[in-house]
Amino acid sequence: MQAALEITARYCRSEMEQYGRCVAASPASWQRDCHRLRLSMSRCAAAHPIVQQIRQDCAEPFAAFEQCLKENQASVTNCTDHVNQFLLCADQVKLST
Repeated sequence: MQAALEITARYCRSEMEQYGRCVAASPASWQRDCHRLRLSMSRCAAAHPIVQQIRQDCAEPFAAFEQCLKENQASVTNCTDHVNQFLLCADQVKLST
């Protein structure tokens, strides 16, 4: 996962920072207010093979994490277990050659 985060941060730093600032500034409405920025970050990240591999291999835990965020918009800390499951999965992804 470190590698994927580093790749995303390296190539999509601006998008990640804008999205992060938006989420922090809109705790109650981030999902609506930051949707455009999330899409921008997703499009950027989708262009990198390791991120594509993580999305493919860890789609299920990521979907569970996103669902948890939707259900806990006002208290995203309730999703710690979900994010940890996703990170555990992503840590094990190797780029197919």
